[in-house]
Amino acid sequence: MNHAHGPKRRINRLSWLIGGAQGSGVDSAANVFARACAHGGLYVLGQREYYSNIMGEHSYYQVRVSDKPVKAIRHRADLLVSFDAETVFVHACDVSPNGGIVYDVKLETTPLDRVPTLDARFREDMRRFLEKQGVGLTLKDLLSVVAQGGVRLYPIPYDDLLQRLAEELQQPLSRVKRAVNTLAVAASTALLQYGVEWIEKALEEVFRGKARVVASNVRAAELAYDYVARTFEDDFPCRLEPVETQEARIFLTGTQAVALGKILAGCSVQTYYPISPATDESVFLESHPSIRLRNGEEGALLVLQTEDETAAIDLAIGAAIAGARAATSTSGPGFSLMVEGLGFAVINEVPVVITLYQRGSPSTGMPTRTEQGDLRFVLHAGHGEGPRIVLASGDLEEAFYDEVRAFNWAERYQVPVIHLLDKALASTSETRPLYDTHGVKVERGKLLFEEDLPGASEDGAIRRFRFTDDGISPRTLPGTEGGIFWLTSDEHDEWGHITEDPVVRTRMMEKRMQKLETAAREIPREEKLNVFGGPEAEAVILSWGSSKGAIVEAMELLEAEGFPLKFVQVRLLCPFPAEEIAQELEGAERIVAIENNFSGQLAALVREKTGIAADHLLVKYNGRPMTVEEVYEGIKRCLTEGEEAPRKVVLTHGR
Repeated sequence: MNHAHGPKRRINRLSWLIGGAQGSGVDSAANVFARACAHGGLYVLGQREYYSNIMGEHSYYQVRVSDKPVKAIRHRADLLVSFDAETVFVHACDVSPNGGIVYDVKLETTPLDRVPTLDARFREDMRRFLEKQGVGLTLKDLLSVVAQGGVRLYPIPYDDLLQRLAEELQQPLSRVKRAVNTLAVAASTALLQYGVEWIEKALEEVFRGKARVVASNVRAAELAYDYVARTFEDDFPCRLEPVETQEARIFLTGTQAVALGKILAGCSVQTYYPISPATDESVFLESHPSIRLRNGEEGALLVLQTEDETAAIDLAIGAAIAGARAATSTSGPGFSLMVEGLGFAVINEVPVVITLYQRGSPSTGMPTRTEQGDLRFVLHAGHGEGPRIVLASGDLEEAFYDEVRAFNWAERYQVPVIHLLDKALASTSETRPLYDTHGVKVERGKLLFEEDLPGASEDGAIRRFRFTDDGISPRTLPGTEGGIFWLTSDEHDEWGHITEDPVVRTRMMEKRMQKLETAAREIPREEKLNVFGGPEAEAVILSWGSSKGAIVEAMELLEAEGFPLKFVQVRLLCPFPAEEIAQELEGAERIVAIENNFSGQLAALVREKTGIAADHLLVKYNGRPMTVEEVYEGIKRCLTEGEEAPRKVVLTHGR
């Protein structure tokens, strides 16, 4: 490449996408690229999409890179990197004009009908598209169409490079074929003029302790980098440059952020039954059973895989009763099976945490796709009425700290706390500054130990379910002298003895529900909702959960065009902060609710609790996360089309 006379480039602004058959190393390649960028001081945000089968179907991973924090994925890729034909067929039309495609040269002659894993609907749509363009049905024909639109093509002879690598390492070709992922990554970094040394650092991290694997992949990266530098013009419009920074950062996924939050919160028992996308969190915790505490001592975390979800919540409840900070993680179908246990926790005032990763529904639905469809369900799960606290995180920072809040609230108010996330957050990976843990406190509420009992009651008896003004009773652990109590799934008196006395029933029901009023009064406003934008904005965006990042970036684009907006992100969903939300929405000329579900569940809840209705719904329910562009376009449509603006806009981007 001629670095001295290359065209003016967009520096450190890149959307990079890699795809391939599931099980072929797409995740590893994306991790190497993302970590290489992170080692150079750049901010990274990644999003992984994959089918629920184990092997073979198409998966892809988008990575956005910038010298500023990145909040969400984008609609188009600046650089598409592939080592199979399906990736190009599926994503070529989503490459930005003046972007590029890195692909295996030998696949150019692949006909559309020879890619067996393509969905039938997509195959037919692509066939019609190519026929309309007046070209044939091969990969080369599609590439010629996108090239006419300005996309640059970078055919790479992967087989030749692998053969050379095998000869240099004196190994059979079959032993080095996995290095094709590294070839693809290095080819793209060469186009971006981002030094191969950053790939080496990433490889050492990803394959830590495997010196031979690292060495062979480093050599593969050098071969691909050199080939691109010698073969193609220096004309790619994006460039990555290392940025010096003294800021300590970590690279982690959403499930890891939640797991680390649980460790910080003092969780000592985690239960689970494997279910997508929650399992990764428990697997991460299993790999960290021993934890070094701030005082230098070793702490232990017990992770138990149970025979089913019913056992998972029951075991967590038992651990919480015994005094452990206990949690279970699941997804929608698993939570459905936990509802009976949830009711037991409610009536016995057990401080248990349930981390719920929402996914495509109903039934098994789409196990590895995202959704925000469980809100109404978790608010009312179980027959009858009973208190629970529900909070929802919008990004990886909130996910981490919200786990601490969940445990503190569970013990302070002696209720189950349901922490709502979704698959999009679970599959998000990002670089971020180290979490600040110095101000974090563990709050165990009215938990009494033996030394606390003298003077704790007027008659010397600690009734487990004692009536109190705030609805919260003093709590002791089983075996504590003077703290004897009974547990039952039936209604009970202050001691826990079964009763059907109508007066006691009324008082006990009111005592339990009083907890929500106490929580609503005590939880600070800033933990109930976030507000972005200026108070003078006439249009207000209303949303919750993982839509946050795309909304914030879309707002920045719209405000630059003269559309001032306010964004109300609801975080505490039960007890519902109706008064605080009403204050933010009153006077708005236009309210646009944005959700990853069909019906706009939060918007309906806001109307139920405040009487304020959203003017427009922007909803998405195809299982893919929201992109910046489609949120931007949807909001702008609602703001500019006046009376013609649709009541409901369905967002559909995603492959």
